[in-house]
Amino acid sequence: MTHVPTEPEAPATEPADPRGAQAIANDVVARVLARAGTARSDGETVHAAHDGDQLDLEERSALRRVAGLSTELDDVTEVEYRQLRLEKVVLVGLYAGGEAASREAEVSMRELAALAETAGSEVLDGLLQRRQKPDPGTYLGSGKAAELAGVVRDVGADTVVVDGELAPSQRRALEDVIKVKVVDRTALILDIFAQHAKSKEGKAQVELAQLEYLLPRLRGWGESMSRQAGGQVGGAGAGMGSRGPGETKIELDRRRIRNRMAKLRREIAAMKPARETKRLSRKRHAIPAVTIAGYTNAGKSSLLNALTGTGVLVENALFATLDPTVRRSRTEDGRVYTLADTVGFVRHLPHQLVEAFRSTLEEVGDADLLLHVVDASHPDPEGQIAAVREVLAEIPGIDDVHEIVVLNKADVADPEVVGRIQRRERNTAVVSAHSGEGIAELRARIAAELPRPGVEIDVVIPYSRGDLVHRVHEHGDIDHTEHVATGTLVRGRVDEQLAAELSRAALAAS
Repeated sequence: MTHVPTEPEAPATEPADPRGAQAIANDVVARVLARAGTARSDGETVHAAHDGDQLDLEERSALRRVAGLSTELDDVTEVEYRQLRLEKVVLVGLYAGGEAASREAEVSMRELAALAETAGSEVLDGLLQRRQKPDPGTYLGSGKAAELAGVVRDVGADTVVVDGELAPSQRRALEDVIKVKVVDRTALILDIFAQHAKSKEGKAQVELAQLEYLLPRLRGWGESMSRQAGGQVGGAGAGMGSRGPGETKIELDRRRIRNRMAKLRREIAAMKPARETKRLSRKRHAIPAVTIAGYTNAGKSSLLNALTGTGVLVENALFATLDPTVRRSRTEDGRVYTLADTVGFVRHLPHQLVEAFRSTLEEVGDADLLLHVVDASHPDPEGQIAAVREVLAEIPGIDDVHEIVVLNKADVADPEVVGRIQRRERNTAVVSAHSGEGIAELRARIAAELPRPGVEIDVVIPYSRGDLVHRVHEHGDIDHTEHVATGTLVRGRVDEQLAAELSRAALAAS
């Protein structure tokens, strides 16, 4: 059942809607609802042979929310009593007016539906309103908020998901009208991150982002939040000077949250050196680094599997990958390089997450080559490219990283769309990680664009230093090898550090 608000006549300054706002909104919501239920269907996740056994997928599925359990909390501090449930949601969006704005609203609401389903919810209905800007009170305006309350009541929903970021006052005002929980886009993305984070660092980053979002949005429920810890708060016998008005419960919660945030920041900072040590080790051994980045669900993990055959988790869901995965691979001529799969981006990625994941995103800035993966079959691939680059622009050193725009899912994409993007982007590769189309060509492009060693060598390596010969084969460009009486003659190019070691070994043997 689709509920669409009846709109007043648009002001003269608004773009004209030839078919009328109600008809446009009707069509958008109907198309969004027609696709609901596909975001995390098992039938929609089709694995290729190079995806491996997908052992992590069973563990991920076991964490899904289940029907019949409640997520409501009597008190926001009693987190240990939280339970999981399959929430039933109604989507809410705004558009400024006109066909172009309605198309943008449809893409955004489709993504919102996929986000809600990835978080474990069931999308029941949607409401799209034409409005130049959100109402400062209830986001929708009092009349439309009352209409939304009727929609929620009719379909039996327990949550409303708004396609935008709500101010704390807007969320409270809207909840007061519709009498169910209201979640905005930011809170929904944070919830998905919280479900999918696996590593210690990833969990700490997500919790920090959640607390930063929660702090200004704490809300008192009834009298419990206004209780004060006054009088002898220091305990019996604390003496004079210990009595005072005390703190309200909400103030106490805020102080606890700030203390927890400070602790998490210290923990994340303490984890950074370990990652930097691994990164420096790769640099010391002159191992080139390739980073895979892109929009969520664009097929980054599938591409990593296609290039390396490592079998990392692949799922047709948004933000399936949160923790960076680094794998080794080789070029056709034997040079070793690393491939790193990173967290996916999304339109309006919460700034709290960008800040919390900044240390992880620095992997992108330190790469020698960036594979920017784009879902070429998406309705708005150019919008995805722009959203990814908006986040990448905040990463130090990203301007120096060479980029290949990898147009993935070519087997199901419109050739006209692929051609349009190729004309706009200077450096592209067209592939299908699922079918294998274009993967061999992409491997060759990676090999050609990786940095090559710059020091010429013509040296005889003693037979006792086979380890050095092995390193030259792994990390250098070899033009000629020959076994002579005193060792292995090697001509080619290596990095400065390896060249120095070879020179010392040759001198020691002479």
